[in-house]
Amino acid sequence: RLRLWRRDRGARAESARRLAARWARSVGGAAAAAADGDAVGQVLALAWPDRVARRRGGGGASWLMANGRAVTLDAADPLAKSPWLVIADAAGSAAGARVLSAAAIDESSVLQRLATSITETPVLAFDPETGGVVAETQRRLGAIMLGRRPVDRLDPALLAGVLLQGVRDHGLQLLPWGDASHGLRQRSAFVRAAGFTDIADPGDAALRDTLDDWLAPLLAGKRRLGDIGDAALAEALAARIGWAGMRRLDALAPVQFTSPAGSNHRIDYAAEGGPAVDVRVQALFGLAQHPMLADGRQPLTLRLTSPAGRPIQVTRDLPRFWTGSWADVRRDLRGRYPKHPWPEDPRAAPPTLRARRPGQPG
Repeated sequence: RLRLWRRDRGARAESARRLAARWARSVGGAAAAAADGDAVGQVLALAWPDRVARRRGGGGASWLMANGRAVTLDAADPLAKSPWLVIADAAGSAAGARVLSAAAIDESSVLQRLATSITETPVLAFDPETGGVVAETQRRLGAIMLGRRPVDRLDPALLAGVLLQGVRDHGLQLLPWGDASHGLRQRSAFVRAAGFTDIADPGDAALRDTLDDWLAPLLAGKRRLGDIGDAALAEALAARIGWAGMRRLDALAPVQFTSPAGSNHRIDYAAEGGPAVDVRVQALFGLAQHPMLADGRQPLTLRLTSPAGRPIQVTRDLPRFWTGSWADVRRDLRGRYPKHPWPEDPRAAPPTLRARRPGQPG
């Protein structure tokens, strides 16, 4: 349009040139004989600073305007390779309007002409993707990010407050739960379900309501939730339960089951059907009573395995297993594992984790 106007010798074009000359004289200058493309962009930027647009990443012909509006341009358009544009006219939805008229502008011209519109803003926010605090100074032209620089030194109490609010807003799943802390929650939930409600509630709602008490102390000096650690979380939950409560919890729902053979096996409190443990059947020889949890209210599910660790049978009544299906298990497996004992009466046999000695009855 500018090129056409320059060649136009019609009355309207001449009138516009005379108007431009009067405007130039009124500010102590002279009318420009010609203007390059960047000058056009500068004029538009001064007229509509909110329409300055920066090309987005990703390879598409898309720009973000300072007013937050997204615009697109045909990839074949000569302006499609310009990193900066000033949009004179666009049509379509705010999410992806089509450029009708625009001009290119250099970044240096943007920074120079619109310097008073560029802001530097400190930002302190929680990032749920990383579980950390974003602490930086952002340099912006409206919605367009021009640059950012990190802020290294911050008040530890301020950081802790941002992290704590991040957990409140986005949920406890952002915390680095591990075997120790998650296991403690599962054990507490189990004993409460069994009727021992004097143990502190480990549920999400109860923990979220008491974040200031148990989580806030762990956040001192931290910039990411992942810096807390599983062990620290478990200690905080244990402190919330209390010393007497932890002794009671360990008695009602121990972390491990110790077999008659002396082997220790971690109890799976999240197992379907109730707490369960994997244990080699020979380690239970001599045990005539089924192991119980929660002061005798809940049988421990025994997932019995062969000497090779393969599943044999699952039982919640070991005496019944000894007198019932043990005979079939013994008949099927003694030939497969001849070096291990398979007594007819396992209740009277010594528990063992070793193969039987030569000549020992099996």
